[in-house]
Amino acid sequence: MQKTRFTKALSVIVCVVLMAAMALLASGCNDNQTPTETPSVIGGVKGEGETVFPFEVIKPDGTKISYEVHTDKTTVGEALLDAGLIAGEDGAYGLYVKTVDGVTLDYDKDGMYWSFYINGEYAMSGVDTTDITADTVYAFKAEKA
Repeated sequence: MQKTRFTKALSVIVCVVLMAAMALLASGCNDNQTPTETPSVIGGVKGEGETVFPFEVIKPDGTKISYEVHTDKTTVGEALLDAGLIAGEDGAYGLYVKTVDGVTLDYDKDGMYWSFYINGEYAMSGVDTTDITADTVYAFKAEKA
């Protein structure tokens, strides 16, 4: 009789442990979870020249693409234009970048624009007036106003 109680108790414990394990596994299958890191892609080497600097693009979907830019130009804007990584039009405040790495943003249509960053900080100068500095990471990030 005691063996039967022990067997029933053991069965209940095993069932509870299995249900808890299934609940934990199922909670990891949620598609609505926010990723902890931005997906990254290595974009490769762009341009030619003696000066080398890292350049990052953070696209509207959050994908980050990293490039190594080679150039003989003196400003970041000249180097990125020459490498075909940015395009835009000259405006009252310098180059207004509308396209980065083939993605065009239109502020008037979708409220998004390309913002320029230097070492992770919002740049206080335009890309076309920023001199290339060694050990500096330059980036364009798609942002919504």
